[in-house]
Amino acid sequence: QVQLVESGGGLAQSGGSLRLSCAASGSMFSINVMGWYRQAPGKQRELVAAMPTSGTITYADSVKGRFTISRDNAKNTVYLQMNSLKPEDTAVYYCNANIRGTTVTGWRNLNYWGQGTQVTVSS
Repeated sequence: QVQLVESGGGLAQSGGSLRLSCAASGSMFSINVMGWYRQAPGKQRELVAAMPTSGTITYADSVKGRFTISRDNAKNTVYLQMNSLKPEDTAVYYCNANIRGTTVTGWRNLNYWGQGTQVTVSS
């Protein structure tokens, strides 16, 4: 079983910064992708940024140039540095990881979610 534990959410003023962290723990062979999604009230969950172990980082257009995703592979941790925050960034932010591991049916790539952390940006 894999767990994703997030930290770092909170309240920031418009133009301010916050840093989110998410650590993966448990039984895993390798991590394929780690990333962040967010869900604002009344809206669908959307991708914010995703970072594969090898490959191209993806950012939502709305956060390009303001947010930076990074990983510490030795710690199985992903970070999201959020700068120049705007009120429209207010949402619950969820960590996501696609992880390869063994199951009763064999090797599989499975998707895991963190519990979510609230980010609120005041104007």
